[in-house]
Amino acid sequence: MEEANNKKNDYEREPVPLALRKGWVPLSLVWIAIGIDISSMLLGAQLGSGMNFWDAIWAVMLGSLLLGIMGAVCAYMGAATGLSTAMITRYAFGEYGARLISAIIGISLLGWFGVQAGFFAQNAQTALSSVLGIEMDQAVLSVIGGLLMMSTAIYGYRALEKLSSWAVPLMVILIVTSIVLAIQNHPFSQMAQTGLSGEPLSFGMAVSLVIGIFVVGTIITPDVARWARTRKDAMLASFVGFFVGNSFMIVVAIILSKAMGTSDLTTIFLALGLGIPAILVITLAQWTTNTSNLYSSSLGFSVVFSKTPKVWITLIAGLFATALAYMGIYDRFITFLSFITMLIAPVGGICIAEYYFVNRAAFAFDKAHRMLIARSLVSWLLASFIAYCTTAAPDGLGLFHLTTVPALDGFLCGVLFQVAFGVASRRKQQAEEAATSK
Repeated sequence: MEEANNKKNDYEREPVPLALRKGWVPLSLVWIAIGIDISSMLLGAQLGSGMNFWDAIWAVMLGSLLLGIMGAVCAYMGAATGLSTAMITRYAFGEYGARLISAIIGISLLGWFGVQAGFFAQNAQTALSSVLGIEMDQAVLSVIGGLLMMSTAIYGYRALEKLSSWAVPLMVILIVTSIVLAIQNHPFSQMAQTGLSGEPLSFGMAVSLVIGIFVVGTIITPDVARWARTRKDAMLASFVGFFVGNSFMIVVAIILSKAMGTSDLTTIFLALGLGIPAILVITLAQWTTNTSNLYSSSLGFSVVFSKTPKVWITLIAGLFATALAYMGIYDRFITFLSFITMLIAPVGGICIAEYYFVNRAAFAFDKAHRMLIARSLVSWLLASFIAYCTTAAPDGLGLFHLTTVPALDGFLCGVLFQVAFGVASRRKQQAEEAATSK
């Protein structure tokens, strides 16, 4: 009976027991599966059309490397505490602050769910029409995709792990096949000489978009890392998963778009004679990614609505996200990506600063936490505003540049502000205690 209860329990509001934790390989497969999605391929196609070949590849490698480092550092907290991201934010922002941050993360992930379901519908419609001669409305397909992807999220991390374990090898085989077919008649030397076919992108903006497409993933690494057997397992799995998972599909899309002369992914697959496999890739890629989006979103809302069972939270959130897909949120993909980058990237920096530099002792499940840590909210607002200022118009103000990567600007500013305010607060408290003791 106890074993059956353990299988059903997702530990959304408590640490994952050590006896149930896993090594780095299954966790890596989960992150790779999450990173392999159609939105990554869409971004890769945009980079391929707006940059020369090798600049696009280097932008992807740098952005994925930074993501891997950010993810590994955040994953350490998850393995050390055994807690989800939403639970960890209670120790950095306080109870009330955590509810606000968890709600923002949850809403952002629901938006991602809608974006991914929309991409699925858009590509599935083309594939079904061209291969099977079946005409289906995009809105209907987005609902079907959303409900399908919601079905596994209800069962939590274990369902995500099982889905990833067989989805990843199959997706990799199909995608490698498409690359081999594409480069048979289009060698890399020819791709490197291909001109731009879309709006030009700067190197810094490209790196920022690469980070932005998965930055929410780095912040929510504790949701998966809390299942890691050791902190080393958590960090290794996250780094490998983010570096490989994020870069793989983007690089694939760059290669395919340069080789085939189009950024329409479904058209590329069909031209290569991979119609049915294309439908399978689209379905599996979005299924694994969206299961993670809804899973982490429900973990966040479990902190906001602490008395509501997680299964009901997942169902309601999934239906809402499916409605977003039905209404066409994917039409504003780049704007949405820039917006969540501004708000979410600083959260990871603040939690890291609080854990590593300010007050690690407070991050314990059995310790009382404060209701509100105002300095953390101030750090978040300031860091988010700076990210908004460094994001190019029309999605941001574009007033100045720091690292040339707005997502990284927000993350690093979150660290710096939190350390500065944390040290100042600690010195003030120490001075008050000294004055009281006299």
